[in-house]
Amino acid sequence: MTLAQSVLAGESLALARLLTQVENDSPEGRAALNELFPHTGRAHLIGVTGAPGTGKSSLVNRIALHFRKPPAGTPRRVAVLAVDPSSPFTGGAVLGDRVRMRDLAGDRGVFIRSMATRGSLGGLAHATAAMAQVFDAAGFDVVLIETVGAGQAEVDIARLAHTTLVVESPGLGDEIQAIKAGILEIADILVVNKADLPGVEHTERALKSMLDLAHPVEKVFLHHGQTMTIHAAGAEIGPLWVPPVQRTVSLDGSGVAELVEAIDLHAQHLRQSGEWGRRERARLEAELESLITGTLVAQFRLRVPEARYDEIVERLLRRELSPREAVEALLG
Repeated sequence: MTLAQSVLAGESLALARLLTQVENDSPEGRAALNELFPHTGRAHLIGVTGAPGTGKSSLVNRIALHFRKPPAGTPRRVAVLAVDPSSPFTGGAVLGDRVRMRDLAGDRGVFIRSMATRGSLGGLAHATAAMAQVFDAAGFDVVLIETVGAGQAEVDIARLAHTTLVVESPGLGDEIQAIKAGILEIADILVVNKADLPGVEHTERALKSMLDLAHPVEKVFLHHGQTMTIHAAGAEIGPLWVPPVQRTVSLDGSGVAELVEAIDLHAQHLRQSGEWGRRERARLEAELESLITGTLVAQFRLRVPEARYDEIVERLLRRELSPREAVEALLG
């Protein structure tokens, strides 16, 4: 039995081994991904991003618990993929945030995996999409992907997840940071965590006002006493998802039930509007382009003699060639 077949059979040890192979980009991991791909496309991928200190790990813990022990309905199998900063000594995941997920320990319907960024920017690691596919094929209903918490460079999660939660908290000034780099534009649901702290009303009010700027759909104004409506350029007339702002307190679970309800409503909206298929296509196209780029660069380096490459780099350092001229020289 291959590693992929063992994963499809529900063996947790095989799943852990395969995730390691995929993260290390080994030949065995690549072969298993090819074998598993026809079994993917069913899981709901939920991204959780935001600045450090907003309580993302504790919130992910509460969301996973709610999926596993819903007040009504069938429990769902949950995978948690937590992208941690890399250790400066070993290059591995720091694992500090996993301490906050002890409530999930011992539940066979939950699988938690930490992975290191290994220098990758954008809040995700290079192998994150592939590891999410493994969980999808393994039969998990929900895959929660928690990003590093880099603040302004985390828009990569929007290309991977079906539903993106952007977590803020009162008193950190993050509502101002959010508008800087498009973090607000990628949010499907805005979460004000630590809502028991002072200043929550100010944070919520600031986020809602910026939400109006980030998602302009129509403008209504009076012209000669008559109400006129102008739709934003390129806005589609039809079902529209306006990101809600949800308050939560991850310490005691307040607001988590309402947050999970909003997540389910968003998934329902994606399927009914056809956006699910569009996001899936965009995600696969982005993954395809990334793999093509990596493969072509690797093939190129194999064809160019090391001495020739070093010679071009030296000429770059001496400013005899510009980077664009260096590329032309190598390709020519």
